[in-house]
Amino acid sequence: MDTSDTAPDHDHNLTQVLERLDSLTDRKTVSVREVLDRFGATAFLPVLMIPALLVTSPLSGVPLFSTICGLSIGTIALQLLLGRDHLWLPDTVMRRTIEGVELHNALKKMSKAARWMDGHTRRRLSVLTGRAGQKVVYLACTIGGFSMPLLEIIPFSSSGMGFAILSMCLGLLAVDGIFILLGLVVMGGVATIPVFVYSGVSGLFASIS
Repeated sequence: MDTSDTAPDHDHNLTQVLERLDSLTDRKTVSVREVLDRFGATAFLPVLMIPALLVTSPLSGVPLFSTICGLSIGTIALQLLLGRDHLWLPDTVMRRTIEGVELHNALKKMSKAARWMDGHTRRRLSVLTGRAGQKVVYLACTIGGFSMPLLEIIPFSSSGMGFAILSMCLGLLAVDGIFILLGLVVMGGVATIPVFVYSGVSGLFASIS
């Protein structure tokens, strides 16, 4: 993979990630491979944030979009957990594309929320951003990402999981443990949604029978 003209490996807030991603949207279509080339194959955390960002956008309504984002998140987070130093994604994922205009519009709608989150991060509870905390975040992101295909049939649950992952990644970037805690709490809440749905459906069928 040619990363000779990529920007530096690290973005320090959501706004910077959005801006670098938006710089690709003047093209007719944008592929996952082009995104990875722009951020660099070793920029794991910003690249992990991208599908989490996108699954919280209006694009999450596109069929199978949440599934693709979730599998990407799970694959990237698992590599972080295993300590890999070079990012790999399946070729079928790398060749996936999205219309440049659609991506630009989605990013534009997210910019205000990104600025708000950036404005409320500061160095807090840094013990949660150390090596042990990072492993917890990577494990949570791996589980959350791979669960998204199952959550896609439940409205808004994939977006909630994406927000949780995004919050934890931002916490690591900004060395802000509060955002890591927020992400873990939201993830725990989202994880209970299928249980309630299953209980409700089972109760409905039980009452009918």
